[in-house]
Amino acid sequence: MGTLYLVRHGQASFGADDYDVLSAMGHQQSVRLGEYFQHRGVTFDAALTGTLNRQIQTLAGICQGMGVEFAIPDGTERREGPPRASSAALGGILRQARDERSSVSEGGRPPTPAGAAEPALPGRRRSAPLGGSALHAVKSVGAHILWPGLNEYDSHAVIETIHPHKLEKPTSPEMYRSHFRLLRDGLAQWMAGVVSPRGMPSYTDFVAGVTSALDHVRKNFDGNVLLVSSGGPIATAVGHVLGTSPETTIELNLRIRNCSVTEFAFTPKRHMLVTYNTLPHLDGPEYASWVTYA
Repeated sequence: MGTLYLVRHGQASFGADDYDVLSAMGHQQSVRLGEYFQHRGVTFDAALTGTLNRQIQTLAGICQGMGVEFAIPDGTERREGPPRASSAALGGILRQARDERSSVSEGGRPPTPAGAAEPALPGRRRSAPLGGSALHAVKSVGAHILWPGLNEYDSHAVIETIHPHKLEKPTSPEMYRSHFRLLRDGLAQWMAGVVSPRGMPSYTDFVAGVTSALDHVRKNFDGNVLLVSSGGPIATAVGHVLGTSPETTIELNLRIRNCSVTEFAFTPKRHMLVTYNTLPHLDGPEYASWVTYA
């Protein structure tokens, strides 16, 4: 039986022109989680993220906290902010899965997961096939799998379906509450198929993107796997495993904390919820101010 660790990204830049960048606090949160994993002796057979900057930055911070280095996926945009990665290989965080070790080719590359692109060799870029994933090869120690189905929904597009006027940047508690009220209502209508947010898939397709990642994990691994994503996909994964209503899935989504850990136990046939939205790495009064939601 394996364990899937689902981690929400660290605090991003809510209210800024570009949300998709970790704040300084978000980087600290991710590094602290990596330190916790290192202290507990937790290593991973593989890591999955979406293609969003905040998700990849969070994985890089976890690696930093574990004392290993992370290779930036080819073609990933560089921008100012907390360090995303070093130039070296990922190192000890991702050990080769046991079933892959027995089937690695003489050339040293792990087999390609079903539905994924061929592994990208260092210095080369491969794009993901439609509906599939892109595998970023990490020099002989495992794989960081880019899975677009783990990307977050576009909250602005969701809100626009019920509030077409541009919202001001939130600067007060009431403005933040208003933002999330609109988001809750928009999500409910999107999930019900009433609205089609601009540039977004249907909710059915969004769910399929998340569950395809879960299926890939249970079919290809039997140890520890790290999945770094966002609140929407993680809540959707939990809702899928528990069979919750759309309303419950929305509430799970809106209460999930930055860099929180959700654990699934998995077999080749199914996933089972063990914990949800926990912060064991921030369990101390000195970290009280590190608990965030945006």
